[in-house]
Amino acid sequence: MKITAVDVQVVNLPLRNPFTSSFETKTGETRTLVRMHTDSGIVGWGETMWGRPVAELVRRLVPDLIGTSPFALEAFHRRQHMVPFFHGYLGYAAIAALDVACWDVIGKATGQSLTDLLGGPVRDEVPITALITRADATGATDADRPRRLAEHAAQVVADGGFTAVKLKGTKDVQGDVAILRAIREALPDVQLRVDPNAAWSVPDSLRAGMQLEELDLEYLEDPCPGIEGMSQVRARVRIPLCTNMCLVRFEDFAPAVRLGAVDVVHGDVYKWGGIAATKALAAHCETFGLGMNLHSGGELGIATAAHLAVVASTPVLNRAIDSMYYLHADDVAEPLELSGGSLRVPTGPGLGVSVDEDKVGHYSAVNAREGDLTG
Repeated sequence: MKITAVDVQVVNLPLRNPFTSSFETKTGETRTLVRMHTDSGIVGWGETMWGRPVAELVRRLVPDLIGTSPFALEAFHRRQHMVPFFHGYLGYAAIAALDVACWDVIGKATGQSLTDLLGGPVRDEVPITALITRADATGATDADRPRRLAEHAAQVVADGGFTAVKLKGTKDVQGDVAILRAIREALPDVQLRVDPNAAWSVPDSLRAGMQLEELDLEYLEDPCPGIEGMSQVRARVRIPLCTNMCLVRFEDFAPAVRLGAVDVVHGDVYKWGGIAATKALAAHCETFGLGMNLHSGGELGIATAAHLAVVASTPVLNRAIDSMYYLHADDVAEPLELSGGSLRVPTGPGLGVSVDEDKVGHYSAVNAREGDLTG
């Protein structure tokens, strides 16, 4: 079986509500989709982060795959191993789009789910995190915001059955502390996290971390920039630290471990360059006694299915993962099953999702009109 063609499209999809972090507010998501054709008639789908810059890089990689077997993934990754060196995250994301499409073809060709191809399931449902942002209390005063967001978080947990809640932090450090205190009071039993996306300084991280110790956070994610800064905070604050910003390549792993900078690493198929790389990251985490979770970059159904297969087949991924899937107002694939705060792992061949090509066309046309969404 040989790869004969790869189509690349960029889609814009709306979110149900605005989503705010320390660096942006967005109302929709731009993603790059690939459709891989083979001479056997099997079609595989991939999806990755961002839009036109990644899509253009994917198109530049496609000729290297034409005429090769989708099973020959190791050779493809070896030939293209310098792409992330020159293109950073964009390079990892572009390679991952094609990697996932190959895995989808492999599963369909063998009649096996991606989970089974990766070693078989250790779980068939994956809990996801309720994501809370300041946009959920639009118009609130500084004084009233903690109460409003705590009430919102409690309602989201009651409606969705979530067991973990994550606040997207901001540069307002003490405001975030007040919000977390209110959420903990309203939800004493959930796993509680905060992620300022490295918006806090080391001194502010130390002060906030010491104030937050009494709240029994599951972890504090990327409070400040860099391995050095994180190691200073971890040395003095009794809250586990998590990252998807200071340990983002395998080259970062040894320095992070040596300096004791992190306790939990956030992997991501699309930020790490594919499925095998993410599984390798899991092996590193287990070897060095670190926890692991998955980051969310706004995955639609295709990309979410790949993440679910990785989690389903990887014992160390035993926490509620980050996933923006439930926040999207629509999808390009048939909906994944969400119940009790968990997503059901697809069991069909390959990714196990059915893509709606009419919706792909519709949302591709939206991107053509509007351009990539940047906030």
